[in-house]
Amino acid sequence: MAYYRSSNYNYYRPSLFGGFKFFPPVIKTLLISNVAVFLGADLLSRFTINGVPLDPVIAQVLFLFPLGSGFHVWQLFTYMFMHGGITHLLFNMFALWMFGTDLERLWGRTFFLRFYFVAGVGAAAVTILVARLSRFLAAPNVPVMWVVPTVGASGAIYGLLVAYALYFPNRPIYIWALFPIPARIFVLIMGAIAFMSSISGNQGGVANAAHLGGLVVGYLYLKTRGGHPLAEVRYRYVKWRMNRLRRRFGVHDGGRHDWDRRVH
Repeated sequence: MAYYRSSNYNYYRPSLFGGFKFFPPVIKTLLISNVAVFLGADLLSRFTINGVPLDPVIAQVLFLFPLGSGFHVWQLFTYMFMHGGITHLLFNMFALWMFGTDLERLWGRTFFLRFYFVAGVGAAAVTILVARLSRFLAAPNVPVMWVVPTVGASGAIYGLLVAYALYFPNRPIYIWALFPIPARIFVLIMGAIAFMSSISGNQGGVANAAHLGGLVVGYLYLKTRGGHPLAEVRYRYVKWRMNRLRRRFGVHDGGRHDWDRRVH
C-alpha cells in the first residue's frame, strides 16, 4: 500500500493489493472500543455472582445516573461507551464515522480525541444540571426521564455534528438518503428538535438534554479554540480596541488584510 503523508494524517491511495483507508486511527479505535464494550457488557450481563445477576451491577456502575445516590463521577466518561441496544450502537457508530472522519483528518488525532471527550463529558454535565434543575422546579414530582440512566455516545457525536457544520457548512446531508440539505441547516434542525423536546417533557426514551449539551459544549469549545472560556472575550475586546485606534488615527486598509478572516 502506497500513501501520502501530511503532518497529522496519512492519506492512502489504492494499490493492486490494497484499498482506501476508510477509518482514521482515532475513529477506528473509538469504533472498536464501543463495540467491544457493548459485547463485553452483554456477555457479562448473562452471568451471576452468588445468585446476583451482573446486569444491574453493570448499569449501576457504568451508566450515567443524573439524580440520586447512583451517580459517580466516572460515569461522566463511561456512559459514552454504553448503549441501549444494537440499533442504538449502530446508529451512533455510523454517525461517528460519517461526521468524524473529515474532522480527524482536518484536526489531527490529539485535538479530535480531546474534542470528542470534551463534548461527551460536557453533554453529561448538562444532563445532570438540567435534571437537578428540573427536580428543583418540579419537586417533589421528578419526571421519570431523570430517574432512569443515560447511555450512549450521542452527546459527543452531537458535538462532532456542530463542528462539522462550522467547518463544512455547505456540505449536503441527505435526509432519508433522498433530500439534500446543507450541513448548517441540518444542525439547526437537530438542535431545534433537541431543545423543543427537552423543554416539552416528551422525551420518548431519548436523552435530548445530552444531545443539546453536546451541541452547546462543542460549539463553545471551538469558539474559544479549546482554550480558556475568556479567550473569545479577550479577542473581541482587542479587536474592538484595534478598530477604534484605526478610526481615530485614520488608518486605511492597504494590501492583504486578514484581521477578520480568522477560522475557528
